[in-house]
Amino acid sequence: MKLKKPTHSAPIDAVRRKAIVPVICYPVDSLPSPDLAPYLKAREGWALVSEVLVPARDAKCFEVPAGCFFRISSVEGPQVGDLNLWNAADLGERFFSGKTRALHGTHLSTGDQMWSNIPHLRPIATITEDTLDWYGFDDFGGSVHDVIGTRCDPYTHNLLSHGGQYHHCCHSNLTRALADHTGLPLHDAELHVHDVLNVFMCTGFTRDTGQYFMKASPVRPGDYLEFFAEIDLLGALSACPGGDCSAEHSSDSASCHPLLVQVYQPQAMPEGWTPPANNGYDRTHGR
Repeated sequence: MKLKKPTHSAPIDAVRRKAIVPVICYPVDSLPSPDLAPYLKAREGWALVSEVLVPARDAKCFEVPAGCFFRISSVEGPQVGDLNLWNAADLGERFFSGKTRALHGTHLSTGDQMWSNIPHLRPIATITEDTLDWYGFDDFGGSVHDVIGTRCDPYTHNLLSHGGQYHHCCHSNLTRALADHTGLPLHDAELHVHDVLNVFMCTGFTRDTGQYFMKASPVRPGDYLEFFAEIDLLGALSACPGGDCSAEHSSDSASCHPLLVQVYQPQAMPEGWTPPANNGYDRTHGR
């Protein structure tokens, strides 16, 4: 992609206009920040209650009761995963990556929360530990666990490859997993698949063209991203067909590995914790 050449001359005050200091769109000073100490203490003596091994180039669903933890782990080799989350009792409430990005930034880590869609708009999961938090942002502007990219999908693949039919994109994998778990027809299940948390994926935007990029993930076997379920959750995780996403993300040739999801039940709920209520906005006044 080449830089677009401007068709209009810069005004005389162009330098001044571009030098204006930015402001944060959504200041979060008033947003309660989760105190992680009670979460971490609740892990003492917890019990493993279920685990799901997600095969390479495939997806699986898993359930997490409110007040439980779940971990997504690398177990064999560098691998990224695409995560969807829903309210287990209502698929209409689901992870809202766009608003999560607006509140927490382009990449998530320990202490950040995953928010659900409007009109619910409440935290549905809290990240309690991230073994890749050391990575931060690299010299290219890349970081891990992004909420800027969508899941790879067969429609975009078809568009960019001029008719290529690939059936193991994360969108396809998540659709089949949700259909298998719920009994929904594939076409109905597909409507519930949404933009993801790209677990372990290393991404950013190029500084010259502003394009979304990926690079080899720093994840290694033993690394994990851990969450606390704020509500009863149904999750689906796809082990991306791009493997560590060092080259391409819709591929039968990339080296791919499974991902492990483990659910843990604490002996007691975190001190002071209560399930989050739906957003308190009175919708009747906006109509």
